[in-house]
Amino acid sequence: MTHRFATRAVRAGLNADPGHNAVVAPISVSACYRRQDPGQPGAFDYARTQQPSRALLESALAELEGAAGATVTASGMAAIDLILNDLPPHARVVCAHDCYGGTRRLFDARAAQQRIALTYADTTDPDTLQAALREGADLLFVETPSNPRLRLTDIEQAARLGHDAGAIVAVDNTVLTPALQRPLSLGADISVSSVTKMLNGHSDMVGGVVACSDADRHTRLAWWANAAGLGASAFDSFLATRGLRTLPLRARAQCETALELASRLAAHPTIVRIDYPFLKGHPGRGIAAAQQSGGGPLLSLEVSGGTAQAIELVKSLQLFTLAQSLGGVESLVCIPATMTHAAMSAEARAEAGIADGLVRLSVGIEDVEDLWEDLQAGLEIR
Repeated sequence: MTHRFATRAVRAGLNADPGHNAVVAPISVSACYRRQDPGQPGAFDYARTQQPSRALLESALAELEGAAGATVTASGMAAIDLILNDLPPHARVVCAHDCYGGTRRLFDARAAQQRIALTYADTTDPDTLQAALREGADLLFVETPSNPRLRLTDIEQAARLGHDAGAIVAVDNTVLTPALQRPLSLGADISVSSVTKMLNGHSDMVGGVVACSDADRHTRLAWWANAAGLGASAFDSFLATRGLRTLPLRARAQCETALELASRLAAHPTIVRIDYPFLKGHPGRGIAAAQQSGGGPLLSLEVSGGTAQAIELVKSLQLFTLAQSLGGVESLVCIPATMTHAAMSAEARAEAGIADGLVRLSVGIEDVEDLWEDLQAGLEIR
């Protein structure tokens, strides 16, 4: 019997303890595992290669993504770098120009080493994307919704264009997770996420995941993860598996609250722009409705007073903690230009539409009225 997403998420890793029949599998912290025979390793041999807590999480994430396999890494950035390990020397990479600042820092560094030949393109515009792919590519890396502007790329269209150019198509699905968007079902070859964020949902571990539609590619990436020692720890894997079980409930609540706050903020006299894909009038609303089942926890805004008022706002908020992350049960606020995207040059931020006074909110599961009162009070400070 094939169960629905919420059932599969809550059952992740349950009843998987052969030793003591524990409902919740214990954390396996051993670095090594006993063999019965010198020439025949068991299911687990050495924890860098694989260990039970990580294996449970990988199995759960592969199932939720609809993947042939998933590799869990020590961070979201390790997951993205893992993808590059499977590319040929001097591979041509086309990357979304408005990707996460850490992604851009990594790709720029690999390009500076001449590991890859890198082109940034507006993946939301099919003509611009097609032009960037005209000479062929080995990897097309898309982030949708983009962080922090929440610009949307049509995954099916991007996958088709990327495949026509000979590229592997990878989608950064951190903002939405498979609870709200499933890139592999839309034609992508790889779905990559920071497990740290909404998948875990509690801001208490760091990890990443690469889920592949192709079993051979998954095997190669798992080999690279072992060779380079990129795997997540047992305790982080345990925490993420625990967090995964409440993902459907958290995602539903965060989407509802984020949309309500975005709607109210859009009508506030001091807001000059608000980004949230499910808002009426948002340029990406049609794409969002087609490939997402919710808007996600993020929204971004600009205030009439510019950067000075934005700084005043984020420092005044009581229920939105000034911190760099997203997707947790607690609400967070940041100014991307000086925090999450500080690694990008001013020119790159301008090209991606990240103004110095842009404010990004990650909406948690607190009461929507309390969050609204906090925002209202902050917007009235001048």
